[in-house]
Amino acid sequence: MRAARSQTASVGSAIPAGLVIAAGCLIAMLTFGPRAASGFFLLPMSRDYGWGRDVFGLAIAIQNLLWGLGSPFAGAIADRFGTVRVLCGGAVVYAAGLALMAFADTPGLLHLSAGALVGFGLSACSFNLVLAAFGKLLPERWRSIGFGAGTAAGSFGQFLFPPLAAGLISSVGWQETLLVFAAIILLVMPISFALSNRGVTQGQSATDMPGQSIRGALSEALRHPSYIMLVLGFFTCGFQLAFVTVHMPAYLVDNGITPTIGATTLALIGLFNMAGSLTAGVLSTRFSRKWLLALIYFARGVVIAVFILLPVSPLTCMLFGAAIGLLWLSTVPPTSGLVMLMFGTRYIAMLYGFAFFSHQVGGFLGVWLGGALYEATGSYNMVWWLSVALSFASAAINLPIKERPVRRPVAAAA
Repeated sequence: MRAARSQTASVGSAIPAGLVIAAGCLIAMLTFGPRAASGFFLLPMSRDYGWGRDVFGLAIAIQNLLWGLGSPFAGAIADRFGTVRVLCGGAVVYAAGLALMAFADTPGLLHLSAGALVGFGLSACSFNLVLAAFGKLLPERWRSIGFGAGTAAGSFGQFLFPPLAAGLISSVGWQETLLVFAAIILLVMPISFALSNRGVTQGQSATDMPGQSIRGALSEALRHPSYIMLVLGFFTCGFQLAFVTVHMPAYLVDNGITPTIGATTLALIGLFNMAGSLTAGVLSTRFSRKWLLALIYFARGVVIAVFILLPVSPLTCMLFGAAIGLLWLSTVPPTSGLVMLMFGTRYIAMLYGFAFFSHQVGGFLGVWLGGALYEATGSYNMVWWLSVALSFASAAINLPIKERPVRRPVAAAA
């Protein structure tokens, strides 16, 4: 009777679902926005310091890699000690990285600030932690919608911050813009308290196994073929997102397109991704998630191929932004939903973090190869076509996934 009263009190004290989603969406928007605008600092920093594009590209590649590398550890800490502490710590590191980037006059300082500090900061305060908090705090009927809303909010940051960055850089300078962005990131700290998950039980899943350790959960996931295929497919998403985010503005300038059109194109990606992410969240509750992922990856390959085959013009840029935006982060709701379906919610932050690590390894290679191959060949064509090939490969690799909870020995589950 006492245990029942304690559980009821814990559930009853949970923060309302609407407030949880609103706070999580705001955090996703604020943290994803500056990162989505990073490409607008490539040309002014390279020009002022006499760097090749490979220097800036490597810094953002390091950022993507460390964002992914830190995500499982940040997730494990959040699973063990609560989300708020991790979000606050991540916001401080992220803001420090942006502030130091404003004064990074050597490649080493750029790699430390834009690469290491921003990367580790993002791993602890971006939408991957928000989605994990949604899995723990929201009732099951709200989760897929929450995943779609959180992803769409990150997209709204991509819609809002590139034009903001372009306007601030032209009016006050790129260094001052980075300092403004650093101050904005610190707003995450007070907002994060709405995502406190200490003592909350309503988000538990029937797939959760009582008494399972972090090591046991990780070992179970890494032995599960469907999880491995899901993780490998997510690599392509990161490769494409990071390459387009960082190198698209410079690619368009090379083809005679103004920076304003570049900002508009990235903003359109963010705008249309709001619709794509919300739609993917809803569809994830009604249709097969693996088929949804396969369709998204296949459609990306087609859209990218058409874009690079057509002459570059303001119209084709904006049509590309709208089309790829519908597919941009729409992979996240079905991916996170499949992780939760397979393993439950208890270690969702850590297990989704490992999937996200694969995503960010792809991001590392997309950004780095974009800069390195451009310097070697004077063109981005090889990376564009590699993106097309990876799209079709990921579409195929998601099809054998089995959409069901992991099978556990009856005695262990009991």
